Amino acid sequence: MIRRFRALPLRSRLALLVAVAVAVAVAAVSTACWFVVRGKLYDEIDSKLKAEISGIRLGTAEIAAGLRSCPHGPAPRTDMGKPVYYYELVRTSDDKPCVFGISAGTVKVDSSDQDVARRADPTVWTFRNGADTEGNDVRVLTVAVIATGPGGGVVSDTALLIGHPLKPTEGTLNDLALLLLIVSGIGVVGAGLAGLWVARTGLKPVDRLTGAVEHVARTEDLTVRIPVEGEDEIARLSRSFNSMTAALASSRDRQAQLIADAGHELRTPLTSLRTNIELLAHSDATGRAIPPADRAALMASVKAQMTELAALIGDLQELSRPDAVDRGPLKVVALHEIAQAALERARLRGPELSFEAELEPWYVRAEPAALERALVNVLDNAVKFSPPGGTVEVGLRQGELAVRDHGPGIGPDELPHVFERFWRSPSARALPGSGLGLSIVARTVQQSGGEISLGPAAGGGTRAVIRLPGAATPPPAP
Repeated sequence: MIRRFRALPLRSRLALLVAVAVAVAVAAVSTACWFVVRGKLYDEIDSKLKAEISGIRLGTAEIAAGLRSCPHGPAPRTDMGKPVYYYELVRTSDDKPCVFGISAGTVKVDSSDQDVARRADPTVWTFRNGADTEGNDVRVLTVAVIATGPGGGVVSDTALLIGHPLKPTEGTLNDLALLLLIVSGIGVVGAGLAGLWVARTGLKPVDRLTGAVEHVARTEDLTVRIPVEGEDEIARLSRSFNSMTAALASSRDRQAQLIADAGHELRTPLTSLRTNIELLAHSDATGRAIPPADRAALMASVKAQMTELAALIGDLQELSRPDAVDRGPLKVVALHEIAQAALERARLRGPELSFEAELEPWYVRAEPAALERALVNVLDNAVKFSPPGGTVEVGLRQGELAVRDHGPGIGPDELPHVFERFWRSPSARALPGSGLGLSIVARTVQQSGGEISLGPAAGGGTRAVIRLPGAATPPPAP
């Protein structure tokens, strides 16, 4: 049953749930209404029975004569009128009632009537539903008998029964039940139709969203946007969908731009490498030897181009992986030690330069290998743009690592582009590199919760500043 319900369309489920909820509510209200009306009608009959029994006066002799003769059926009537009430005397020694006066019939006696007769307590009034000898339902009031006149009083072991037919009352209750049933059915059907209409109206934005998603899945068109109306949950869902498609479109554009830029950057070293290899192959094929000096230069060029290609491919792999995939675990590392290791590698790449370093202890949470590579890239840029015999200044104070060179510097119009992929300043196009180093640095620093800035240094040159959150002392071991 649950599987079948879940297999239904959403609007059908909503309409069905509304109909069921209304049906339960209508059934509860109708049942309560029927019982309230029933109680009111019974109260009215009980009031009539009390009034009727209050008007009965039986003398001692009349009671004794009635119990002696004890007729068990109603007296025949000489007129066409029909009596309304049942009048009977009950003795504990006899289960058969003694009908007195003009009675509408004979009521069947049960144990509760016998109990009232035994107790002989005039303050006890017992109401019950019973039946007469013909099977008709009767409302019965049973009380102890009190005789009037000389020697009157409570008659022991005797009870007086007065009954009222319930046929008119039952007819009214049956009519009420039928009316409530019809009204409830109309209400449930109307609620189901209203629920279906509300579901269709309320789910129109969802239908539009579904259509947009299916269109994107079918055509891969990420320019689709859904109109947003209001501030409800559907509007939030539409706004989130628009944001998602915009983000996907931007990601795809960046991916296409990365591929285009990578192809452009790869074309130059590949062309140079192909030319050199073809020249060497042509020399071997024709037997015309290349002078040793020229051959050594060609081999050095091939080696340099292969090194540049390997570095470019490594940078592309670093930039292409998602931020949360294939990353090493974050560890608490000593930034000053990593900076010192990167500084040693930079000295090997710029042996003609002098390095001034002042590194204070600072501990950060980062990926050690990626952080060291980022610092090496920053120092490589300083080495690359420093003049021969120049100085590179490195300082680490309170989590701020500054690297300053004394090169030509970066123009104000070039600063906004320094962290873009494959961007290279005009003065750097003749130098080796792919233009991806600072992009990798910025990404690594951001993943570690820090920030990086690049700007002109006082007195000339460029100053790169990396700020990473951390502490001057290592955290206690767990």
